[in-house]
Amino acid sequence: MDFGAPRRKHRMSLTPMIDVVFLLLVFFMLASQFGTPAQLSLSLGGGASSGYTGPARLIRVDDEALQLNGTARSEEDILAALPGLMDGPEDMIILRADEEVPLQRVIEVMEWLGTEGYSNLVLVE
Repeated sequence: MDFGAPRRKHRMSLTPMIDVVFLLLVFFMLASQFGTPAQLSLSLGGGASSGYTGPARLIRVDDEALQLNGTARSEEDILAALPGLMDGPEDMIILRADEEVPLQRVIEVMEWLGTEGYSNLVLVE
């Protein structure tokens, strides 16, 4: 019986296994979180959580300017005027943004108010 010339044994290629390992590596890199996202505490207007007391504290956010109770003011002027309108930093401040104002601008205003200790911010339409 002649089975022909003996065949050479094939060695298993490692290329497919390496491809799978790199695909898994890329998947887990893309699926993981590398940092904690920043969070802003925010109340939406219309809720019955806490009542509004004291004089008006409405900050209107425009693209370039800010208004406190209808009067155009700078950030420094607003920060200087707010303590006179509030009993404490936990009092409610109402923020209102125009329709064309980018969300990043509103977040910047909320951040600098938060760094000054004002934590009870309400965003209204």
